[in-house]
Amino acid sequence: MTMEKPRVKLPNKAKKGEIIEIKTLISHPMETGQRRDAQGKVVPRNIINKLLVTYNGKELFSASLAPAISANPYISFFARADESGTIEFTWIEDGGEKMTHRETIEVS
Repeated sequence: MTMEKPRVKLPNKAKKGEIIEIKTLISHPMETGQRRDAQGKVVPRNIINKLLVTYNGKELFSASLAPAISANPYISFFARADESGTIEFTWIEDGGEKMTHRETIEVS
């Protein structure tokens, strides 16, 4: 299943040491594998099972997701802005498909 472009919100600029909030939302049905279609066949499980966030290549945040997570998962967390650079988000689906999104932040 193709994941749609994620929405990510974080400040473009921050002061060194400032705590910033990072918000993500990705459109995905998060099929649990327990639902049946109109013909009575089981709809195969297909969920985003991992979110990995790196800051200049170092792991900043990770989450393991399970079938109980709602469709279109929204995740929010806080981080300290230490240096200018790139924050990269990678969502991984059951079938191995990945969606990657990058944002930059300028720290002064």
